[in-house]
Amino acid sequence: MKKVLVATEKPFAPAAIAQIKKIVDEAGYELGLLEKYSSADELKTAVADASALIVRSDKVTADVVEAAKELGIVVRAGAGYDNLDLEACSAKNIVAMNTPGQNSNAVAELAFGMMVFQARNHFNGTAGTELRGKKIGIHAYGNVGLYVAKIAKGFGMEVYAFDPFVEDSKIKADGVIPVSSVEELYSTCQYVSLHIPANDKTKKSINKDLLAKMPEGAVLVNTARKEVIDEEGIVALMDERKDFAYLSDIAPDNKAVFEAKFTGRFLFTPKKMGAQTAEANINAGVAAANQIVNFFKNGDETFRVNK
Repeated sequence: MKKVLVATEKPFAPAAIAQIKKIVDEAGYELGLLEKYSSADELKTAVADASALIVRSDKVTADVVEAAKELGIVVRAGAGYDNLDLEACSAKNIVAMNTPGQNSNAVAELAFGMMVFQARNHFNGTAGTELRGKKIGIHAYGNVGLYVAKIAKGFGMEVYAFDPFVEDSKIKADGVIPVSSVEELYSTCQYVSLHIPANDKTKKSINKDLLAKMPEGAVLVNTARKEVIDEEGIVALMDERKDFAYLSDIAPDNKAVFEAKFTGRFLFTPKKMGAQTAEANINAGVAAANQIVNFFKNGDETFRVNK
């Protein structure tokens, strides 16, 4: 009997586990749970006899892959998958997948919660500004970007997007204005919502030179990864521009500098919060379980992210 292991340092909600168990049971598989574990050794022990593995932000390193003697598939319940060692998975013919789109609305809503909080001066009793009529740029028009665009239009914002991998016609069909370069996006929009992945090409790509192109009253909203930000560069820019604000769904490594110098001009969540809703928690876990069953039963590799 195939064993599906759910290994989560930060557990799924009980309702999500119940649905995952139902899917696994109906497929004729066994469900294993490793929750709130405290060491990689615990994960390596638990995964030794697993046929499939579901994780959240848990690190599936080369050592974990090596310990997984029966593993055929690992699914990251969420969009980002930089916590999976794809090279190690490929070397052992393990299929690695993510669950794109399941957390998208949750992330988009968080981005707007942060924007409203900043626009209203952190609700400190002083007069703020409105989002209506402002220009917002979406950097990477994927699943989250699409939801950001929908919400932005509801706020009455003017929506722009840059994504070299998405046809202009698709962007236009959503009532969004495509731009031809990342420089054009940043120079046009007072707000920029960032959704690029962290990889060798994007790490530290959001730098001082790019951000300096933004109009007065600029607000950068990062619900992607902190690694894509040149943290020293953004501090240098904020030293020069008192109108610039940075909102991020995870604190930068130099958080102390912001706290010392930029009161009222930043907001950092205490941990990665984009997918932290009851709905997203369930959606991603259920999607992961369904993808595993479809892989074993039908050979479906639609959401594969490794070679």
